Amino acid sequence: MLPQAINAASPLPRPHFSSSGNFSFKMVVLVTSDNEQFNVDRDVAERSVLIKNMLEDVGESDQPIPLPNVSSSVLKKVLEYCEHHRAEPLPTAEPDNNADDPRKRQVSEIGEWDQKFIQVDQEMLFEIILAANYLDIKALLDVGCKTVANMIKGKTPEEIRKLFNIVNDFTPEEEAQIKKENEWAEDR
Repeated sequence: MLPQAINAASPLPRPHFSSSGNFSFKMVVLVTSDNEQFNVDRDVAERSVLIKNMLEDVGESDQPIPLPNVSSSVLKKVLEYCEHHRAEPLPTAEPDNNADDPRKRQVSEIGEWDQKFIQVDQEMLFEIILAANYLDIKALLDVGCKTVANMIKGKTPEEIRKLFNIVNDFTPEEEAQIKKENEWAEDR
């Protein structure tokens, strides 16, 4: 079971059958960058392609899996997401033939639960995105990136700089040149 990430409506973990015919719920231990350990149902942990591959590589080991790029506060959020989505099919590794053509990309909305889940401060949002990328959890990465895209949609470059505390290091001449080169992209 997950600390602070249990949803009573979520399905039970898959039992693991031992060679003696007994079954138990298979758990894995994840260790964060700040040395906090999490006992996690294997099927929840395997929402991460990175962790799934590591588990396949080590076999039936009880060794903790170190996650040096993820803090405990961020892993708690990531595990909450994985726990909620545990019953959903994992995304396939098939390439998206429409990914290179922006006109053909399928744009999907962020689900209601995901919207509420991702309503965090900006620092946590970016930490979740980094963790989802590192752990290879595509669905969570998509939710985070769509959230950032929605934050900047319709804003001017100056508004975006202010939103993300970005210092404008272009000279007025460089900025004018860039604006001229990208006139075609301006909304008219």
